[in-house]
Amino acid sequence: MSTHLSRWGHSCVRLDRGDDHLVIDPGMFTDVATALAGAGAVLVTHEHGDHLAPEPVAAAGVDVWGPQAALDVLAAAGVPSARLHAVVAGDTVEAAGFAVAVLGEWHAQIHPDVPLAANVGYLVEGVLHPGDAYVDPQGATVDVLLTPIGGPWLKISEVVDYVRSVSPGRVVTIHDAQLSPAGLGLASSLVGRLGGAGEPILLGPGEGIDL
Repeated sequence: MSTHLSRWGHSCVRLDRGDDHLVIDPGMFTDVATALAGAGAVLVTHEHGDHLAPEPVAAAGVDVWGPQAALDVLAAAGVPSARLHAVVAGDTVEAAGFAVAVLGEWHAQIHPDVPLAANVGYLVEGVLHPGDAYVDPQGATVDVLLTPIGGPWLKISEVVDYVRSVSPGRVVTIHDAQLSPAGLGLASSLVGRLGGAGEPILLGPGEGIDL
């Protein structure tokens, strides 16, 4: 059975396969209610608000995997501890029927004066969501790389090198809420021309691809 990947704004994506429905990083720039409708589980890369909207996630009543700091935010929003599952690099879990490998450890540096946050990436059956970092897939085959393309912590040259290092089959851009349409077009064009993985796929809210 094929899997459908859809994007719901900024860094939020959803994977659907039959009765299995998994959401990653439903944050404040996301159509959270629609993204979470019928979801069986949520993965959170880190606790920043653009990746985690705690109240809607709490209202969804689903199990959540993420770094402890993100789970603390959800606990404060009323999520029962039984639904919260802390993960670190090297863990493997099953969430909403999907096999998940946990990678990475820290958010990319924004500035030396800004403390680093714990950040994990998730490799979900060939789909890599790195959160806010250049997470190393450690030799695993990546069919789809969800590539951050805008933010205070990245440069396009670093994104290009990241795409080259991962060598994915396809690139889908994420983390773009801070970019104008013109800026998104320029950034994606550079990544497509230099990254070596073809033209990036730009998905609007609710748009998706089959894996």
